[in-house]
Amino acid sequence: MGASVFGLILLLPLFLPLAIAVKAHFGGGVFFRHWRPGYRGRLFQLWKFKTMRDDRDESGRLLLDADRLTSFGRWLRRTSLDELPELWNVLKGDMSIVGPRPLVVQYLARYTPEQARRHDVMPGITGWAQVHGRNALTWEEKFRYDVWYVDHWSFVLDVEILGLTMMRVLSGEGISQPGQATMEEFMGTGPVPEARREHRGKENS
Repeated sequence: MGASVFGLILLLPLFLPLAIAVKAHFGGGVFFRHWRPGYRGRLFQLWKFKTMRDDRDESGRLLLDADRLTSFGRWLRRTSLDELPELWNVLKGDMSIVGPRPLVVQYLARYTPEQARRHDVMPGITGWAQVHGRNALTWEEKFRYDVWYVDHWSFVLDVEILGLTMMRVLSGEGISQPGQATMEEFMGTGPVPEARREHRGKENS
């Protein structure tokens, strides 16, 4: 909690110009809000700066991420500035600074029992999987890192992750999965169904 308050105060000068820039670029609302499962699967509303347009097809469905993600949105993701509003989630007690990233609700039913253990700790703004490849990892690799963190958590490890996170942000590595605008949808571990759905509007990472 103290770290999130300090972070909010330290980064407050960035919030207003970023909010104005997001508003000017995308129009409409400034924030992306989405329900995510947190500790023990408890749902909370995640806050981020928008990185995509709200363009929809004739039937009203959001277009694919690749069609809605702009160069400005990619820059926000590369610098991780889109994550700044999550400090509010930390302040509210929904998240920690470090922990497995909170993913979308529909994934809960697709986890193996081992993968579901990622919810045995608070979700975080950054985590062990993020500093080992972020969205460039496969889902299975990402979940293995998450569970490893659950089993090996310590204050020293969190400090190490924060230091590695700064290096990752500066390098801009791992922002998207190869061949994807963001991250391919997780359909569960095992054979992938032939009719895999295209990823729309989840902002997974």
